[in-house]
Amino acid sequence: MGDEVSCQSARYRYFNCKLNREVVKLLPGEFYVSVDDVVMETVLGSCVAACIYDPNQGIGGMNHFLLPAPPIQGSEKDRASARYGEYAMDILIQEVIRMGAIRSNLEAKLFGGGNVQRNMTQMNIGEKNADFALGYVKRKEIHLAGYDLVDICSRKIIFYPKDGLVMVKKLKVESASSINDEKRYESILQCKEESNR
Repeated sequence: MGDEVSCQSARYRYFNCKLNREVVKLLPGEFYVSVDDVVMETVLGSCVAACIYDPNQGIGGMNHFLLPAPPIQGSEKDRASARYGEYAMDILIQEVIRMGAIRSNLEAKLFGGGNVQRNMTQMNIGEKNADFALGYVKRKEIHLAGYDLVDICSRKIIFYPKDGLVMVKKLKVESASSINDEKRYESILQCKEESNR
């Protein structure tokens, strides 16, 4: 294997016979960067994934964040967590550059931010995540090569970091296991926030 990132990096890998490639599966709060010919995959509901890559160098990475920012009263550890957009985007870009990408060549593709939790219309976390990601890429002057954000569906994302190719499969709300995973994770975060007060 070539260079890869380990800090809060995705840990689950498997070989996909259909793709004939090793696949790195990202869970909420993880990111992954590689120069190898691997495929990165995640399933999104209201979360957002950014695929950042240098098409000239063949280096890229993906993150999967849950919320734009940590709670105001959050600890320093919370602030340095890939669960939150600002840190997830910063660390992904830093690591892609550290692996050899050139900052001015970076391109971004953004996915997710679905309003998949029907009873959460007032808070609409997905829309906030999508707005954050679009604003971040614009603020950092990274070329936005594509996006598929908001809507009412979950998505399965498959990313080929060597060339920036992304395949998106929209999932029916009823069949998306990511919704339950995100609800469970959000309740864990809320419990942590309440215990920090």
